[in-house]
Amino acid sequence: MPKGKKENLAARPPVVVVMGHVDHGKSSLLEAIKDFNITAKESGGITQHVGAYEAEHNGKKITFIDTPGHEAFSAIRARGSKIADIAILVVAADEGVKPQTKEAIQHAKKAEIPIIVAINKMDKQEANPEKVKRELADQEILVESMGGKIPSVEVSAKTKKGIPELLEMILLIAEMENLKAEVSKLAKGVIVESYMDSSRGPVATVILQEGVLKKGDVIGTASAAGKIKILENFQKKPIEQVLPAMPAIILGFEGVPGVGETFNIFKNTEEAKKEIKPKVKAIFEAPDAETDKKTVNIVLKADVQGSLEAVEGVLSQLPQDKVSLRILKSEVGDINENDVKLAKGARAKILGFRVKTNPVAKNLASREKVTIIYFEIIYELVQSVRQLLEKMVEPEIVRTETGRVKVLAVFHGEKSRQILGGKVVSGKMEKGASVEVLRNEEKIGKGRIVGLQKQKRDVDEVGKGSECGLLYEGNARAEEGDVLAAFTEERQKGEL
Repeated sequence: MPKGKKENLAARPPVVVVMGHVDHGKSSLLEAIKDFNITAKESGGITQHVGAYEAEHNGKKITFIDTPGHEAFSAIRARGSKIADIAILVVAADEGVKPQTKEAIQHAKKAEIPIIVAINKMDKQEANPEKVKRELADQEILVESMGGKIPSVEVSAKTKKGIPELLEMILLIAEMENLKAEVSKLAKGVIVESYMDSSRGPVATVILQEGVLKKGDVIGTASAAGKIKILENFQKKPIEQVLPAMPAIILGFEGVPGVGETFNIFKNTEEAKKEIKPKVKAIFEAPDAETDKKTVNIVLKADVQGSLEAVEGVLSQLPQDKVSLRILKSEVGDINENDVKLAKGARAKILGFRVKTNPVAKNLASREKVTIIYFEIIYELVQSVRQLLEKMVEPEIVRTETGRVKVLAVFHGEKSRQILGGKVVSGKMEKGASVEVLRNEEKIGKGRIVGLQKQKRDVDEVGKGSECGLLYEGNARAEEGDVLAAFTEERQKGEL
């Protein structure tokens, strides 16, 4: 931030993401915090489909991201949006470090944000916090009681033990981080939850990163745009504006924006819609047999239904205007022989998300040369599918007009060549340039400029407003009043 701009910085609450292994109590811990102390304690509590909420402790606010798993947070981070300031790593005291615990640790490390370890389920007889700490040390998470720098708090979502201490630790780290936001800029933030409400239409929960968001603002993301008609806090109470790090519910989008997408404010809806990438038809629809659009077939296997839905959701966002993505089979469980046989017959690739392949299927795949790709992170899976689609896209020929010359006189002509006099009316005319001959704005032929003169001297180019002599060679005879439009063509790698 340049000097002189500091007056625009304002202190803001911390944004906290809660992560950990499935069944280790992430959701119950969040519920315990909600029950312990919710900002503006009102009847009705927390509604579903919000995705973020505020708590308050010692007069200070904390924003929590209530995500269904690591996928949403991973997608947000992968898009370059640093939304969370602190990560709470929840580990069950009776179970210790599990595979998703390790994954959560990696997410937090990649995000480069402070970590607080919450050792949950301390109410259980089998609770062994010291064992948890030792296992965390093996993952390079060294808590303070073991000589490290990472704070840990022993909690019980069931009895509410340790909840006040956890909130105090969050506020202490937030104070050390000195969290501030630029409030004079146009509002900008991230979509943390979105869905279609049957009665209210597209609904999105956002967290503001900078600026001030107001009712009536025109908002847009990569997939949706609209004008904010209703602005609510996390309890669905009407508000007029949103400040940085504050979660808010927005109604007014014309479509449902994607979770993890960055939103910006625009002058009008037309400008906002220019940022939208074309949406595509459902990935399960078969490609139109009457078109020559290429198709990528995949067999998708995942560990649990939640993962399967998450993967299908993000794959459905991939553009398919040029190449179709067809999921032949989408199923929970390890990869088996039937999956390999299906992939072989349809020339498909098998994508395994946090699953294994049984030995028989693995041998069959090797023998039949069926590709199996394994993934642990949803973003990497999506990127790989995108690359598969892009390989199928034909390179594009990008044409750029570089200049126009109007023919003022025809001096001489023989066979396919003519000597012309003209005036450059736009851009520039270069020796060797390819041109199209336009008569009354209709193309009648094409050729190239073999020679170019200005004031009877040979030159390589002539700029706008100058008269020149041209030696034109082409398949159409130019006449006085015609226009020669020069252009370049560039072969570019196909993109979705």
